[in-house]
Amino acid sequence: MPLPAELDRLRVVLVSTRNPLNIGAAARAMSNFGFTHLRVVNPYGPAFRDAVSAVGAADILATAEQYKNVADAVADCTLVVATSAVGHRKVEHPLERLEQGAPRIRKHLRSGRAALLFGSEKIGLTANQMSHAHFLMRIPTGERNISMNLGQAVAVCLYELVRDAKAAKTQERSAQASAEELERITLKLLEAMRGSDYLARRPIADVEERMRRLVRRLKLPARDAIVWHGILRQIVWKQRKTEKPGRSGQD
Repeated sequence: MPLPAELDRLRVVLVSTRNPLNIGAAARAMSNFGFTHLRVVNPYGPAFRDAVSAVGAADILATAEQYKNVADAVADCTLVVATSAVGHRKVEHPLERLEQGAPRIRKHLRSGRAALLFGSEKIGLTANQMSHAHFLMRIPTGERNISMNLGQAVAVCLYELVRDAKAAKTQERSAQASAEELERITLKLLEAMRGSDYLARRPIADVEERMRRLVRRLKLPARDAIVWHGILRQIVWKQRKTEKPGRSGQD
């Protein structure tokens, strides 16, 4: 999950939503993925705060902010992203697929506030409403039915934001082995190959360069590099001990 501070900087903005149940479903999706700030622009009716579809998200509906227009709803945000199925509409904004746009939003949330706009169930966002956005984002769907239910669209977009953040954190935790660590493994591997007579039976002219490339293609995490170097050290030590009985210790 992104850091709580990052989650807290996203505003989900529902524009001219007609069905209160869809607002409730959007609030539930927000609660599922850790987002709390809901804004609604000219909802069809005031009863949306009592939507039964907001299971576990009554607090998000209770604190949802209402606005009369998109400009006011996004005034305090430094990045505005509008969602659209696009279809046959002519768009004047840069358009990105969800998997491309989500990393941009997540990166911005590290330091700034962002708004994610969703249009009405009937017509989506108008050209005027879209004009407040920095770019458009679409969920890749089948051509037979490109329009998604509003609550589902919110859920998919928020999941992608969280999923992308989790993937990034996993990569951060799995730091890659340094060039120095990889070179230690390469040299120890070469020593083991020579000590086992592997190269005597299978001569390789450019063995050092080839093994160096092979080791780097493994893309070893730092913690795995330590293990592999330890294994190779033990093999080399055992080879030397076998060659010279009575010698003890490791290099």
